[in-house]
Amino acid sequence: MGNRFEFTVIAENKEIGNQAIDQAIVEVKRIEELLSTFKTSSQANEINDQAGIKPVKIDREVLQLISRANKISAITDGAFDITYGSIDKSLWNFDLNMTSLPDQETALKTVELINYRHVLINDEECTVMLKNKGMRIGFGGIGKGYAADKAKQILQNLGIKSGIVNAAGDLITWGEQLNGSAWTIGIADPDQSGRPFSSLNISNMAIATSGNYEKFVIIDGKRYSHTIDPKTGLPVSGIKSVSILCPSAELADALATPVVVMGVKVGLNLINQIQHVECVIIDDHDKLYTSKNIIIKE
Repeated sequence: MGNRFEFTVIAENKEIGNQAIDQAIVEVKRIEELLSTFKTSSQANEINDQAGIKPVKIDREVLQLISRANKISAITDGAFDITYGSIDKSLWNFDLNMTSLPDQETALKTVELINYRHVLINDEECTVMLKNKGMRIGFGGIGKGYAADKAKQILQNLGIKSGIVNAAGDLITWGEQLNGSAWTIGIADPDQSGRPFSSLNISNMAIATSGNYEKFVIIDGKRYSHTIDPKTGLPVSGIKSVSILCPSAELADALATPVVVMGVKVGLNLINQIQHVECVIIDDHDKLYTSKNIIIKE
């Protein structure tokens, strides 16, 4: 999936632990074959190849994942959208050569095919069709979280009572450390991503972070994220990083980026309405915001 996965387990012995991890790796590879647009035979690419032409019969789990993705699109008012794959990336290089934003009309043209409502799902036939030619789906905003959840389930089914699945920084934890305490997870400092600015004690929880500290551009003194607003086609500004905490890595993964797009006030308002979901936001001025029920150790 273009991401590094790491597995940590507490097991009776090394052999049992390694065998369990091997099975988790097999599961992640299986999901990659289904979802990755870098795999020509993936079901994601089958759907993209037939965009505007005909429905594609897919596995039930992929259809259900697409259905859940569309529900997240609905609650975020389109700030999350798996049809982002159709965006024209030629305008966005986010390097030193980028000294201005494209005009509004040009930007809008780059996102005119992005619309989750045009993903036509037939539950009875187990098919999906993209309504218009040129549309493309991609699971970059939800796939690694889904894979982490599935890998965790495999490990638990094999009797692993405690561990961490780390999907390129998006983590899901369960059980406890050997000393009986909860897992301690660091949240990256947006200005020095190699070190944490704070930590959280979590167990049986996932955390996913999205932000502009890895890739951004400054134009006329204003910092713009590499995250593109699906509605405007323009990069967003205002937030350096968002960390989402909830029991599901898939949901945490899917909610992190749209909160960046929505902004502090609207994003916090959304998260505060969803049960068992919390968030930590750092804005462009290094101000910290948290949802209602979160306690941070600094």
